[in-house]
Amino acid sequence: MATSAEATSSTPFGFDHGRAGASVAREFERRKRNRDERTRKAHPRIGGLLLAVRNPPQSETAFHKGEIGELKIGAFLDKCATDGSITVLHDRRMPGGHGNIDHLAVAPTGVFVIDAKAIKGKVEVQAPLFGKPKLRVRGRDRTKLIDGLDRQVAAVRTVLEADGYQQAPVQGVLCFTDADLPLIGGKEIRGHLLLYGRGLRKRLAKKGPISLEASNTIAHAIARALPPA
Repeated sequence: MATSAEATSSTPFGFDHGRAGASVAREFERRKRNRDERTRKAHPRIGGLLLAVRNPPQSETAFHKGEIGELKIGAFLDKCATDGSITVLHDRRMPGGHGNIDHLAVAPTGVFVIDAKAIKGKVEVQAPLFGKPKLRVRGRDRTKLIDGLDRQVAAVRTVLEADGYQQAPVQGVLCFTDADLPLIGGKEIRGHLLLYGRGLRKRLAKKGPISLEASNTIAHAIARALPPA
């Protein structure tokens, strides 16, 4: 199987598996190009020097870090899928153009909707006595990540229901590359899992009720409804 950076029209099941990090890479290049053009236009004589000595804004570098995280998790998932029991899709467009899904893995136990996160710091799940639980990373409220995962999971469930696979389990996952997850407990929030790659691999490798034939059909349905971003 092609690596995540190369995967395009991967042919075992006759559909486009997508390319990990493709859309976030395009956005990074767009922002970088626009900053370059603005700087050179505003400072025709020293624009090149300013670009060389100034650090890019965080709003730009965040997309580059996101691409690196998606490539890393994408390559890991492709390696998990080499035996043919798991089908992986990368960078799928959400209905109505409302964002994208980083990765999808169709495994014997169900469909995993995977949001790759290359962020650092301590991850905590705060469960107050009253109110909804919150996700914190480095002390900051990052619960919006869970809100986004809610929407992604709902979109995939809608696709499966339309194709008659409403019984197929759909599991949301925030997959971290560098963060510090709790050693025990606190690895789930609103039904979504908080995992490293190795924990995700264990979940994907479990035996389950979905046959290989059904898995391929489900992957086809998702690929058709959620094209590459």
